[in-house]
Order: sequence, then structure tokens, then C-alpha cells
Amino acid sequence: MNPAPQNEPVLAYAPGSPERAALRVELARQSGAVVQVPMRIGDDSLFTDDGAAIRAPHRHALVLATHPLARPEDVRRAVQAAERARPDWAALPQAARSRIFQRAAELLAGPWRQRLNAATMLGQSKTPREAEIDAACELADFFRFNAWFAERLMDEQPSSPPGARNWLEARPLDGFVYAVTPFNFTAIAGNLPAAPALLGNTVVWKPSPLAVLSAHHVMELLREAGLPPGVVNLVIGDAELVTTEVLESREFGGLHFTGSGSVFRSLWQRIAEGLPRYRCYPRIVGEAGGKDFVLAHPSADLEALTVALVRGAFEYQGQKCSAASRAYVPRSLWPRLEERLRAVIAELTVGDPTDFRSFLGAVIGRAAWERVRRCQELAATDAGCRVVAGGGGSDAEGWFVDPTVVEVGDPRHALLREEIFGPILSVFVYEDARLDEAVALVDEADLALTGAIFAEDRLALERLAGRLRGAAGNLYLNDKPTGAVVGQQPFGGGRLSGTNDKAGSAWNLTRWVSPRAVKETFVSPRDWRYPYLVPGD
Repeated sequence: MNPAPQNEPVLAYAPGSPERAALRVELARQSGAVVQVPMRIGDDSLFTDDGAAIRAPHRHALVLATHPLARPEDVRRAVQAAERARPDWAALPQAARSRIFQRAAELLAGPWRQRLNAATMLGQSKTPREAEIDAACELADFFRFNAWFAERLMDEQPSSPPGARNWLEARPLDGFVYAVTPFNFTAIAGNLPAAPALLGNTVVWKPSPLAVLSAHHVMELLREAGLPPGVVNLVIGDAELVTTEVLESREFGGLHFTGSGSVFRSLWQRIAEGLPRYRCYPRIVGEAGGKDFVLAHPSADLEALTVALVRGAFEYQGQKCSAASRAYVPRSLWPRLEERLRAVIAELTVGDPTDFRSFLGAVIGRAAWERVRRCQELAATDAGCRVVAGGGGSDAEGWFVDPTVVEVGDPRHALLREEIFGPILSVFVYEDARLDEAVALVDEADLALTGAIFAEDRLALERLAGRLRGAAGNLYLNDKPTGAVVGQQPFGGGRLSGTNDKAGSAWNLTRWVSPRAVKETFVSPRDWRYPYLVPGD
């Protein structure tokens, strides 16, 4: 058995470093050329008469790429390509499939690193650090760790009595997998088709239209690593059109999804309605967002809490499903915390992420900008809210929103309950003596993805973690609720945050296999009669 992989080291991009210089060169190269992104179906690169442009969220005038829009017949071709590729791909030994993804990880960590980083910075408005921990490190970690987990899946085998041998075999699902991926993480977008493919499945992949550029580069990376044609088929287009064609296929075998809860519920319902035509019960694995909390105990360390709230709420413009969105702070801490938040936020720079002085880039597009600005307006006009810091934004050059902190008086206010997916942190200040009520407020949310508890009092920390056992699939003690690392913090949430199948671990990979149990009898019976049937006493 190969030794466990190590997490890809995160490069710092400090002034004078070779990675900083290499990234600047690649940013300039990609900014200066418009890429013609094709769909990848089987062995073909396809374009259509209809298409769309990809623009940098932080610079409206910068066109990065153009891409086609799929027609119904293109989606059907992708399904057919996946079906054609499935027998040969499934027949490969697991070790042979794993080596493709291990090679992809090495390419990504080396010559492809800045290509993926630059595409993610430009297309998704990520800062150098956010791109590095996502497009380079986390995606390489997914490829390496998943390959290692996959080869261990069948280590636990059934017992075999004398005269026979029993064993389990891993085989793929009885149909292709539909991967629907989000804009906010290149690593998630790459992992959702790659994890099922690693286990022998073939995939139709529909990326977010807001992250087509990085998806294109991930697809090219996999092809260079040796992924055979048809194993993963990249289809770009209208979500309703693509989904309708995919779910009509009798061979549909599974859904790997990250996105909004409303879309996930709609897909689940449509899959249920299609059960009569499918040849198997499709697997459904999904992550559907969060309204992630930070609960501060009166004993919390003020400086640690401040840093966690700023980083947790505002890194990548709050566009992480794990972003700190609601905080519950005791009255005794709030005046000092408010002062510290104001001071730190005043230092945060919002701007073009290719300017390495920016802490926040732009939100992903017009719809996101308008949604976040409406929430800021609500905070500014609602008598029950008080804007502590930020509250502004501008769409003149890009989709920029200022990091915003709002004190909310009503613990059931929309700002404390609804997912915003932007740089807004809502704070409810509770009376120290009413901690138990604050815990109940945290726990009553329908979304349960991530959360954090801050307390220096160890007994309080343990008690609060126990009380909030169901409130988060990933719980952080004295740390921000973002930044799960593959192999260290398997990621996924419960309740309406998803199926909690834990990406970045063997838990997720088990969902993409359909094990076969085999029994071999060495000496077969020759008489149908059992001893009790023999005459006599």
C-alpha cells in the first residue's frame, strides 16, 4: 500500500518570490488573449453558432474567453459518449485509473499551477492566496487523496469459512453521473466530476456559466494527464436545457451537485419523478449551502475572534458556502469587538485581485451584486439594524461591494436567517446571562454546514460543542468556519445543507461504487439432501 499523501504546500506569493513573478507573467498572458473555449464531448472539441463571452468580474471591459452554448443534440451526444466510454473505463484496474489523477496532481502542482491560479483569479475574481489554496492546493489534494482512498476502499473484506472464499469487488454505478458544479471553487468544480470518474464511472459535467474558464483548464489538465475521451464530457449551456436532456436518459445513474438549496431540491424531485424510466436508483450527493455561525462565549479571546470573523466573513467576498454569515456575541465583549472590527475593516482593500494589495475582489456578477446591495440597503433602512462598518459598493468598473458588518436586534431577522453569499456579517448581541437562549437560536437554523465556537473556558467549549452537535457538519473550535483541508477536515453539512457525504474523504467515494459480493465454493455439494432428511432416529 502506498503511503498516505501529503497536502500540497501553500505558496505565500511574498514580494521577490519566484511564484509571485511566475503568477504575474501568467496573469498578463491570459489577460492579453481571448480563449475560445470548446465543449469536450468524447474525443471532439465542439463549438456552436450560439455563444457567450466571459468577462472578469472586477473589470467589465476585460473579455477573457468565449464559449458555445449546448443544444439538446449536444447533450445527447455527451450522454452517448459517456455510455460508449463506460465499459473500457470501468474495466481498468483501480490502480490504473488512480495513476491518471495522481499525474494530474503532479502537473497541477508544477507546470499547470499558475495557469489554473491565473484563470481562477481572472474569471472568478480571487486574490492570489484564495486562488492558490483553491485551484492549486485543494484540487491537487483532491486528486491525490481520492486516489489513495480509492485503493483502500476494498481493504475491509468479509470473512471466509473453511472451504470457501468471500470477497467484495468495487464496481462503478449502473449508469453515468451528472456533475453540476458551482462558480466559487475551482477545486470543487474539478472534484465533482473527477471523484466519480476515479471509481470507474463516466460523467457529463455542466460547470457554472460563471466559471467556464477555469473548468476549461481543468478539463485540459485531465486530458494531458491521460484521461481517456468520453470519461468526462464537458457541456456548457443553459442549466434547464442540459438537465432536462440528462435526466431523460434511461442510463442516468447519479448526481454530484454543489449549488443552491432550491436547485438541489428541484433536481431531487425531478429525479424521483423519473424513477420509472431509470434502470437503477440514482445516487444523489449534494451540498447546498449554509448560513454559517460563529458563537462567542464570554470567555472568548477577542483578537482571535476578530481575525476569525474578518477572514471567515470576507475572504473571497463571502462567496463561500462556509463563510461566517451570522455571529452571536455576548454583551460584555461586543463594545471592544465592534471597535476592533471597525479598525480592521478600515484597513481592508477592495479592488482588482491582480493588484496584490487587494484583500477582496469583486462578487461574481450582476445578479450577485444586486442581491448583496439589496441586503445592504435593508440593513441601512431597517430600524432594527445598525450598520457597524461598510455598507457601500460600486459597479462602475467591476462588481465591487464593501465588507459590511450589521448589528441586528431581532434574532430572527432575515439577515440572520437567509443565505446572502456576499461580504455581509450579521451580529446578534446577547445578554451574557442568556447564553442558553443564544445557543438555541444558533441551533434552530435549517442549514447546518459549518460553524465555530470561541471560548477559552474549556468546560464551556465542550458543553457548547455538545449542545450544537447537529448545527454543523463541520465545527471549528477557536477557529474560523472556513478552510476545510482535504484529508484533514472532510467537508459536508447536514439538515438542508446537503447529504453530508464528506468530500475529501473515503465517505464520499463510497457513494460512487456499487460493490459486488462474490462467493467461491471450493468443493461444491453433490447431494441435495440435508442430514436431517436421512431416515432413522
